[in-house]
Amino acid sequence: MNFDNICKLLAEKYPTEFARWLLTIEPQRIRVLKTELSIEPIRADFCTLLQTENRILHIEFQTRTNSVPPIPLRMLDYSVRLKRQYDVSVTQVVIFLQETDDEIAFTEEYVDETTIHRYRVIRMWEQDSGLFLNNEALLALAPLTQTTSPQELLSQVGKSVARIADENTRQNIAGYTEILAGLRFEKNLIRQLLSEDLMKESVIYQDIVQKEAFKMINRQLNKRFSHIDTSLMERVRELCAEQIENLAEAFVDFTNVADLEAWLNQQESS
Repeated sequence: MNFDNICKLLAEKYPTEFARWLLTIEPQRIRVLKTELSIEPIRADFCTLLQTENRILHIEFQTRTNSVPPIPLRMLDYSVRLKRQYDVSVTQVVIFLQETDDEIAFTEEYVDETTIHRYRVIRMWEQDSGLFLNNEALLALAPLTQTTSPQELLSQVGKSVARIADENTRQNIAGYTEILAGLRFEKNLIRQLLSEDLMKESVIYQDIVQKEAFKMINRQLNKRFSHIDTSLMERVRELCAEQIENLAEAFVDFTNVADLEAWLNQQESS
């Protein structure tokens, strides 16, 4: 799985949010640049031109520290090419996705006898999860952030994804999140915590639970009582899943249909 490409897709889809995060400014206009740079074919992962600030934001997403040429030299090369092509200031950020103690992940400059070139480095495992959990555009990166309880973090991520109102957006973010979570978590745990939390918060899941609960109590009621008025069963059908569970517990003490009607009246008046 090309994790870098998932991040590139997110940055291109939400350029303003990524600029706010990495530049700590409120950009007015952003244009996503083509990443094919001149001279030789060389591709940068993601570039944005902030026209009001007259600046290019260049982001490199990395899962590995090994690179040919090495990352510091690549950043110098990209910077020179961007300056020559666009003649504006360039801010460069390398984002390491997977935790490592390799010195490259802690290196923020290229140095040789005549040149010093600096760029920023962000190590996702050191980032505060709060920023990512509360931002739809950055949420997919949240499983990679700092935490003392990775399982709890993944559960929180699932709940945040579930709160996204638009169904298509929620499904897309859930997919991106599940993929990126694979850099840190076992597949079974991702499915257990992330997918389970997503389903529990979804309207569709709640509807399924309610329907299954109604089918169960409907069988029990018809088995116990030979005839139940249709209007009474419709009132039962309108109960939520939790109320139906309560009815199933109270049902053991019912002796006739009147007990069921009295219980429903009590629920509706409470």
